[in-house]
Parts: sequence; structure tokens; C-alpha cells
Amino acid sequence: MDEDRGGRRGGGGGGYDRGPRQMYDAVCSDCGQATQVPFKPDPARPVYCRDCFAKRRPRRF
Repeated sequence: MDEDRGGRRGGGGGGYDRGPRQMYDAVCSDCGQATQVPFKPDPARPVYCRDCFAKRRPRRF
């Protein structure tokens, strides 16, 4: 029977076993610095470098 249906056993493990990620060149919308992102940038949406992204993200307590 299919008792294991819907479970999260085995398989991909969250996608961490796929090897190196494809990185794309981009320019930060805040500071203008060249950066790389793990997704294809959409010209209609802003892209931020690591530093600017961290500044914009709400702090956790």
C-alpha cells in the first residue's frame, strides 16, 4: 500500500544535494555595487547586495 504518501522521508532533502548553485550577475539597487544572486534577476524588481539586503531586513529579537 501507499502508506508513505505525503511523508518527507528520503528524496531531495531540501535541495541541498544538487551541487553548486547557478549564480547570476546583478547590480545592487541601493548602492550600485556588482553582486551575484542565486536567481535570475527580474528588471522589474529590485536586487540587493548582501550588505544592503541585511540592512533592509527587519531585525529579529
